[in-house]
Amino acid sequence: MNIHAIRAIYRFEMARTWRTMMQSIISPVISTSLYFIVFGAAIGSRISEVGGVSYGTFIVPGLVMLSLLTQSISNASFGIYFPKFTGTIYELLSAPISYVEIVLSYVGAAATKSIMLGLIILATAYLFVPLHIDHPFWMILFLVLTAVTFSLIGFIIGIWADGFEKLQVVPLLIITPLTFLGGSFYSIDMLPPFWQTVALFNPVVYLISGFRWSFYGLSDVSVVLSLGMALSFLVVSLAIVAWIFKTGYRLKT
Repeated sequence: MNIHAIRAIYRFEMARTWRTMMQSIISPVISTSLYFIVFGAAIGSRISEVGGVSYGTFIVPGLVMLSLLTQSISNASFGIYFPKFTGTIYELLSAPISYVEIVLSYVGAAATKSIMLGLIILATAYLFVPLHIDHPFWMILFLVLTAVTFSLIGFIIGIWADGFEKLQVVPLLIITPLTFLGGSFYSIDMLPPFWQTVALFNPVVYLISGFRWSFYGLSDVSVVLSLGMALSFLVVSLAIVAWIFKTGYRLKT
């Protein structure tokens, strides 16, 4: 394992975060705070509690997940796409560093940024509502699993994309709608039976449900099922990344 190479790429990617602090950290935190204020004020005045938890407190895990999913994909996709755009990807591929080490570097940096952002948003939420975490170990586990999995998905998107506009297609047109429809701001038990069944086909439901359970012991689906789905997404993402490097898809052409 080439630790020096991993550290060099990781530190380079993390340094980009500090150079773009407004875009990487401050902007997502402000956006999430606005979601919290608007939804908490508009809907919270009509829905006082969900499952015995005040509405403002109830939506915190969903807001964290919304930022975590979008930022994980954005950080990882841009991180690997930019070397492709500038042509330095060929220097990286010809360097004495394995594909595993490349993935560890880029995905590790993207996941680290997302986890930091998630924790900052949680700290910010304490300013608005009383927040408690019933199962801190499981909260950290879901946080890390989700950040790593969606950083891998972002890595895949960054390799697939052949233009900057394609980097935004999946986060804006797929991930964000799925997150809004995945129980970020409501429990799917509040939906009519037909739409509850439809919602179960949304993979984000399982991530949000498991993450919310770690806070309040409330979940729309079994926490074991949520964990199983999170691990399944991770395995599938790893398999796709392995196939990309094995075939050289959009890397060697």
